[in-house]
This record gives sequence, structure tokens and C-alpha cells, in this order.
Amino acid sequence: MKWILDIFNVIIWGGGMNYYHDSKMEQIFEGLKQPKTIEDIQLSESFIKDLILKILTSFGTVNTSTIYDITSIHWDILEQCLGKLEKEGLCAPVSGSFLFSSVQYSISKKGREKSKGISEENPYIGVAPVSYENYYKIMGAQLKGRYPINIPKEVVESTFSDVVGVENAKESLIESCIIGKGIFIYGPPGTGKTFLTAKMSDLLPPVIIPKFLEFGGKIIQIYDPDFHKKCPEQPEDPRWVKIHAPFVLTGSELNLNKLETNYNATKGVYETSPIIKANGGILLIDDLGRQRDDHDLILNRLIVPMENKKDVIYVRGIPVTVHCDFIPAFSTNLDISIMDEAHLRRAPLHVFLRNPPIADVAEVFKINLDYLSEDYDDEVLEKFKNIYCDCDDGGEGLNPTFAHARDVAQICQAVRINQEKERVDCNVLEDALQKHVLIVLQRMNIDISQITRKTRSFRIKTSQIEEAKHAIRNFGASKLSHESEAVIIDIDDNITPVQLAEYLHSSGIEVDRIDMIAESEKEIKRTIFNV
Repeated sequence: MKWILDIFNVIIWGGGMNYYHDSKMEQIFEGLKQPKTIEDIQLSESFIKDLILKILTSFGTVNTSTIYDITSIHWDILEQCLGKLEKEGLCAPVSGSFLFSSVQYSISKKGREKSKGISEENPYIGVAPVSYENYYKIMGAQLKGRYPINIPKEVVESTFSDVVGVENAKESLIESCIIGKGIFIYGPPGTGKTFLTAKMSDLLPPVIIPKFLEFGGKIIQIYDPDFHKKCPEQPEDPRWVKIHAPFVLTGSELNLNKLETNYNATKGVYETSPIIKANGGILLIDDLGRQRDDHDLILNRLIVPMENKKDVIYVRGIPVTVHCDFIPAFSTNLDISIMDEAHLRRAPLHVFLRNPPIADVAEVFKINLDYLSEDYDDEVLEKFKNIYCDCDDGGEGLNPTFAHARDVAQICQAVRINQEKERVDCNVLEDALQKHVLIVLQRMNIDISQITRKTRSFRIKTSQIEEAKHAIRNFGASKLSHESEAVIIDIDDNITPVQLAEYLHSSGIEVDRIDMIAESEKEIKRTIFNV
């Protein structure tokens, strides 16, 4: 295995053929030839014979080509092991020609009895695993020197080709991928947090992983087709798979148990956690704070893997170290203070997504209609824009979100089909708007956020009173007044003083101080933030 050591000494990712299959990847491909001997496959002969015997028992009579398809073990090794099983009286050839690939084998009574005990100990039937030692070295060789990454311009353009606006957010996502550091994304619902974060893995180069690995006779599943997307080119050894950098999404369903590797007795494998499945890519903890288990416990569980790029799983009580070099991403529409300093240090980059400009939402609405192959009148786009324009300008003053654009376009298609119309017109759009629950609630002046949450009051000290009032009105303040040197506002309780100061600063408004005002019947308490 000298080639593994040679790759280990290559510490710079990039260069060579191209971004998705560079010279380092080519070296690994050259090394991953299909093993033709027991010594090369690095699995014990007894393990391979047991695997074949379980397949024979499962089928009764089976062609050697089927055994090959299931196990991905080279013909030479299969012929050697089947020959020994035959000599032991555990199976026998029953048909076929001189070509080994056409021979059929049948399990004997003795073989069936032996297989029963083997299956009780380890029921796994499938692709032959990779040895733990081989896995650890090859993964280490790939991940060493992975960051910083020089992401080609064309990769960036392709990744964000369908993303409208949010230039600052895109920059932060790119920089997170360049250096491999975590990112925290927060802001109101419907602003595209999950959609944007899902783009990050497209910025990263691919990795090669084993489908399964063996440790102490037990099988650990690494490859998961639900999260791992195969690349067009694959190594010769079919026990390994080249995948695009994974994007692993977990949300409110996440709990502490799901962050552990658990044994599946039916399949006979240890099923790895999202932490390990995200190796080489992105792990997104979405809707942070909505999980059943306390989010601090979940974040604490992630600290060591985020820091060391490795995790420990237990196979028969024995600790096994596995690679988990992922970029952590956290998204929430709750307060930024949901993460403390220790957690934020592991995700030092941040993106605050606010409600998007009307023009961007209208553009996304148009993109979604085009994607659905819907014909529409030009007046439809203008009417859609108008629902978000200020009431003073003849609009409805609704709160624009990207989620509205996607949902309303889809509802428009449903309404058009239901009404048997050829194209989406203004009447179809209006019917669609009246069927969108959040838009209807806004039109009725029912703020659902205020039903479930309280508001916060802020006193913003600034010399730019009128400019601040205009900016804050666009930011979504529900009430607004002013004193001689300050603006007083009521706003969604998810908004923090830091977010408010950041927004005002980006709007060109200098702020001296922000007071957060908590009112009760007996007193007014003020928490002061110097800006």
C-alpha cells in the first residue's frame, strides 16, 4: 500500500486535471484497483467464506455472477473461496460451463446448518466491506490539505445561477467553503436560509468513500444513497464510491440519539450518524431551537467532531475513530443568542437574511412560473409586485418573502389547471393569493407572529431621525415614534439589537446607542447596547 503513503504526502488539494477530478483524485483512482487476492482485499478468508455461505443459504441455488454482483469481490477470490467451501462439503456446483461466471452453486445441508450460526452472529449480506485500516488511510489522504480551496469562478457561477440577489450572503457562503469554517444563518421565515445553505456543497470538490467498512468482524455503513450522490466516474474497485460533496440536512426531528451510530440488528450493520455522513461536505442543523432535545445539548455533542474532524463510534463496546471533516451550518429564525460563544466559535461566519427587495421576490416568482412552464400575462408580474408595494403608492404593503414567490407560482398552476385556462392571468393570480394562508392573514391585518410571540421595544439614539424612521419602517416595525434624539419602535421579538444595529449601519445610518425596553405594569427596565 505504498501508493497510500505517497498520496498522504500530497497536501494541496487542487491543481492537475480539473476541480472535480484533479491529480490527487487521479492518484487515488490509480490505487483503487479491484483486489484479486485475499492479501490485497485485506479481509480474512473466513469472513469472505462466511459472506458467500450466507448468500448461498439465502438463494439455495445461485449463479456465481450473482454472488459477484452482490459482493463486488473479484472472480479469482470467489473461485478460491467457493472451491474451499466445496471441499468442506458446504456447497456444490450443480450446473454451468467451463466459464466460472456461469457456474451455479447450491447450498448443502451441512452448509445451511453452519450458515445459521453465522447469520445469528452477523446477518449482513451485501458488498464486501473495506478494511478499517485502508479506509482510515485513504480518507486521511484525501482530507489532508483540503482547505483552503481555490473555487473556480465557473463553479461559483453555476452554483448560484438560480439565486436572485443576496450578494453578501453568497460571499459568506463561498468564504465558508474556501476555508472550511462553519457558518450561522439567521433571519425571518421565508428568506431562503435552507435554500441558500443547500448550495454550499456544490462549491466543494468530491470525495471517495467506502460503501461499508469492517471492524472486528462487524460492518459499518458509510455510504447512504439518500445523502450521497454518485459522480459519473467511479474507481475500479466497486467497494468504493466517488461522491459529490454531501449536503446532510437535519431539522426539528433531530435528537441526541440520531447523532450517534446505532446498530441495525435486521441488516447487521452499524448505521452511521449525520455527523459521519456529512464527511467532506456540509452538515446543516436547520430550525435550530425547534428540536425536542435541548439545543444546547445537541450543540455540545457537536463540539468535539467540529473541532477534531473525527468522531468516535462504539462497535461491541470498542471505540472506533472515524472521519467527519464537515463544514457545520446552523440556521434559525429565532434569536441569535440561541448559540453561545463556544458554539459560535465553531461557526464564526454569519449571514443575516432580511426580507428581500420587492424586485427580487418578483423575479423569483417569474423564475418559478417559467420553471413550471406556465404562460402568463405581463400584468400578472405587475400585480404580484403590487401586493408588496407601500399603501401610499397604491399597493397592499404586504411583507415580501421568497417563500411567497415559490408557493404562489405553484398555486397559480393549480388554479389555472382547475379552471381549465390556457394561461395564468390576473384573475388566476388573485385566486391563488386568496388561497395562500399567510397572504390572506396579512390582508386581514392578522400578524401570526404576534399571535405566537411578543414584540420588543427599542429606543434608537441617532442624529438621523428621519432617515432612521424610513429605514426602520422598511425593516418591519409595527409601531414607530420619536423623541428629540431617538426613535422608539416596536418590532418582532426575534430581532436582536445586533441585527438592528447591523441593518441601520448597512442603510448608512450612524447609531450612538440602542436601548431595549421591557415594559411591565409597574416599571420600565432598559438594557443598554452601545454601538
